[in-house]
Amino acid sequence: MRQRIGVLTGLLVAALAACGQSPTTTEIKAYSGGNVSIKYAAPRVNGRAGQIFSKDGLISRDRTYPVWRAGANSATALHTEVDLRLGGLMVPKGDYTLFVELSDPAQWQLIVSKQTGQWGLSYNAANDLGRVKMTMAKPAQLVEILKYTLTGEGRKGTLQLEWENVQASVALEVK
Repeated sequence: MRQRIGVLTGLLVAALAACGQSPTTTEIKAYSGGNVSIKYAAPRVNGRAGQIFSKDGLISRDRTYPVWRAGANSATALHTEVDLRLGGLMVPKGDYTLFVELSDPAQWQLIVSKQTGQWGLSYNAANDLGRVKMTMAKPAQLVEILKYTLTGEGRKGTLQLEWENVQASVALEVK
């Protein structure tokens, strides 16, 4: 009986810990020559609308601010089977981490880092492959769950990030 209670207690603790984590999802898109994927943890707004990206908001408390991990938990991972141009940045096929520099709310910059596999709050600018300006917009309605979308066909498309009341995108082209 004690063993069962111990097992049940352990399962309850594990379940509660898992509830604190944002679910991991992967966006995959086939382009000419291969796939591009983004693996990220998707946090929820959870009643904090208007309190996430403000000057004193949730993201401003991250130790890497004004650089944001562009997701939750582990750093957001980009994998490309093809050479890409993101905005004006050449990205050779391979694995990268995505961050966003958001000190200017009207002009975010997508950061492509050569460092991979780190926790999301571990950022070192020395590992940047480069940065590109993102096109900013406001979604038609509140976006409750952070979402990456890869769109387009053939050799051209868009990488888009949406969360809360922000939509940021960058052109993508297979080289």
